[in-house]
Amino acid sequence: MLTDRAQRTLDTIDGQTLDEMRALRDETERFLLRYKFGMDEVITKLSILREEFNQAHDYNPIEHISSRLKSLDSVVDKMRRKGVEPSFEAIRETITDIAGVRVTCSFVSDAYRIAELLTAQRDIRVIRTKDYIAEPKENGYQSLHLIVEVPVFLSTGAHPVCVEVQIRTIAMDFWASLEHKIYYKYDRHVPDELLEGLTDAARTAAELDARMERLHREVHGAPAHERRSSEV
Repeated sequence: MLTDRAQRTLDTIDGQTLDEMRALRDETERFLLRYKFGMDEVITKLSILREEFNQAHDYNPIEHISSRLKSLDSVVDKMRRKGVEPSFEAIRETITDIAGVRVTCSFVSDAYRIAELLTAQRDIRVIRTKDYIAEPKENGYQSLHLIVEVPVFLSTGAHPVCVEVQIRTIAMDFWASLEHKIYYKYDRHVPDELLEGLTDAARTAAELDARMERLHREVHGAPAHERRSSEV
């Protein structure tokens, strides 16, 4: 229910303006819906890979898949920070992380393998890759970031949509989750001693990843695709 003030403001708006506002609302919803569909496409591709690995290789490199779609408020805030003009075309060309998918794997080699299999698909176009596993951020953050473009087929035809895919190990994901909570609690003004602790924890997480993968290989051997490549 509208407040009295809001109702009085609404009463002063003429019918044509209201129609234009409704049209803009509908267009915005359709615009964001394309990103949801693009996100769903990527999730489907990853889910197929996970199930196929379970059946064909008796091994599951994907532990968990999650996703998020930026709210309209978040998109508007990012537009302002980046100085993007208020048009759908400018948003489409400039803001590439409206739709996001996160893949959590057991081991570092799994993260690269999933990225390789996903980006090898014919209808996936890689826009940008940032390998924070090979080159972690200064604070220790590690993850493999991909911006991929996937076609979304609607009644109006095919619409290419960008989706951000983050692929990381369980240890990396746990560290990133903790870092996010700490930055949120301190409104991004984190005390130096906590920052040092986070960086040290990131190194520990990376060492744990390396140790666990080493143990896994001692028990199960190298993955089949690595054995085949070494035999060529």
